[in-house]
Amino acid sequence: MKKSETGRRGEDIALEWLLGHGFRLLDRNWRSGHKELDLVMAGEGRVHVVEVKTMTPPLLIQPYEKVDAIKRARLVAAANHYIAEHRVQEEVQFDVVSVVLDGENTQVDYIPEAFYPIKNKY
Repeated sequence: MKKSETGRRGEDIALEWLLGHGFRLLDRNWRSGHKELDLVMAGEGRVHVVEVKTMTPPLLIQPYEKVDAIKRARLVAAANHYIAEHRVQEEVQFDVVSVVLDGENTQVDYIPEAFYPIKNKY
């Protein structure tokens, strides 16, 4: 399976999981220039910016570990554009869904409030 197919399948699985747990889809693969948000969901009275990471075995790290400081900064920047464009008034939360595709077995880990935006001191 190609990397793009793996990612798309992981997003489909993550979306299905989130919808099954009471979330509502607001946007998928929302873009502003080079910035992208995988899933923007509504639930629990807030907006959830959800980054989906998908991998196949063998694994040296878990997919969620790929959401490093650079990726987090890009997500925050994209979310700021989304918030402004859509005039979001609700609290915004950053979540990660980690998907491991292993043949017939699929492992989904939802990490709510995976990180908080940090103001740049510069």
